Amino acid sequence: QLQLVESGGGLVQPGGSLRLSCAVSGASLDYYTIGWFRQAPGKKREGVSCDSSSDGGVYYADSVKGRFTISRDNAKKTVYLQMNSMTTDDTAVYYCAAVTARGTVAYWGQGTQVTVSS
Repeated sequence: QLQLVESGGGLVQPGGSLRLSCAVSGASLDYYTIGWFRQAPGKKREGVSCDSSSDGGVYYADSVKGRFTISRDNAKKTVYLQMNSMTTDDTAVYYCAAVTARGTVAYWGQGTQVTVSS
């Protein structure tokens, strides 16, 4: 059993920054890949970034590469998404998710709203 709770969303101006947090309880971060997803109005949910403990790889969607950074604090059991140089296209509900070794999503957080607007 795993619980994921996102926080840190809100309103930010274009060019600004936000840091999202995903607090994990019920299991070790070592047992899952924790990824960030987002869903904008009228669009499909898309993967944003993930940090795989098994292969050590860090992955980013092309749309956020160079602007977003994923990191973790194992002691706090928290995964972060630092978002810089934000644009209106980054407006979405952001979700963290626990992904199994076989690539299936086992658990979703409830999401946090991010709005980029002047």
